[in-house]
Amino acid sequence: MKGDWRAPMAAIVLALCALVPTNLHGATELLLKQKEVEDIYQRAIQLTEATMLTIPGLGRAAEPLLENCRQAATNTRLLGQIYAPSVYLFLNNLRAYLQLAAALPKPQPFPPTAQQQFEELRKIADQLEGHFQALLEDLYRRLRDPDPNQVGYYAEQNAKLSPPRPDRPRVVFLGDSITQGWPLNEYFPDRDFINRGISGQTTSQMLGRMQTDVIQLRPAAVVIHGGTNDLARGVPLEIIQNNLRMMATLAEANGIKVILASLLPVHDYNKDQDPRYERTRQRPPRRIVELNDWLRAFCKERRYGYVDYHSRMVDANGLLRADLSDDGLHPNPAGYRVMAPAVLEVIDRLVPAGPAGRPRRGSSL
Repeated sequence: MKGDWRAPMAAIVLALCALVPTNLHGATELLLKQKEVEDIYQRAIQLTEATMLTIPGLGRAAEPLLENCRQAATNTRLLGQIYAPSVYLFLNNLRAYLQLAAALPKPQPFPPTAQQQFEELRKIADQLEGHFQALLEDLYRRLRDPDPNQVGYYAEQNAKLSPPRPDRPRVVFLGDSITQGWPLNEYFPDRDFINRGISGQTTSQMLGRMQTDVIQLRPAAVVIHGGTNDLARGVPLEIIQNNLRMMATLAEANGIKVILASLLPVHDYNKDQDPRYERTRQRPPRRIVELNDWLRAFCKERRYGYVDYHSRMVDANGLLRADLSDDGLHPNPAGYRVMAPAVLEVIDRLVPAGPAGRPRRGSSL
């Protein structure tokens, strides 16, 4: 299949989403996990390669279909099992292969093993169709989600928060799963540090939460750490930068000190344990460094605080140190122990408690 198939395929999927009926309740039970999808693809490709030789003329005619299936399997490994265009591509070509095989005359007697293999391929196609329908339902729900940025995620906790005390500067940590998984009270006891991370969020979603999860909490400073999920989803750097710039501008306009944190490096050292732990494909180290270089320059230009996690956590290979993460992306306790002093140094420089119990303003970086 020549050319970039993703754009037209994505358009097809979005069009199909509009046709998904609202009575598909329960279809998400058919949703497969990443490893399951990858195993099914591998098995289907093996069966296709084996059965192509059992019917005269099938091998030559079906070679483009098999190549499309291989491409879809590769894209799924890179983009994840929930990327519907890859599933559509694989399923469509698998169905086309089965139809082609059924249309060609079979030798008689037809080998029982080949018959069983074709039957298994049909079952795989049915299973992938159920997975694809589940993906469409999930996409449909996302498109109609009244709260795509999850503004209400911390609504109850925000309502229970007491006003910040003058002698204990409040700092909000805004981010994704790396932030959400950080038990701030354990690493920063007796500090008014508020965790407002949400797993899987992009910088655009974080921007949508600035009013409710940052500004209304009246912090002295905000630590903004995001962008790794944007890179994984192919968001252009310019858009990530614009989102970070707008978050910083909003905070500054409301008298909140701005601290931007570098993206962490990633590693593939544990990919043999789980194929999902091959992180550098979705988050290329050079893209991480490029965004961090921009963050550093932006903070220098605006005189914001900059937390350089990356240089403290990177190894000689340019990857996240193996001892700091078990899955190649999220810090383990050792990783957070490296991050804690780095961010605390910047926080204390920007919003130290003054003798009158009030944070001093205008601290230089």
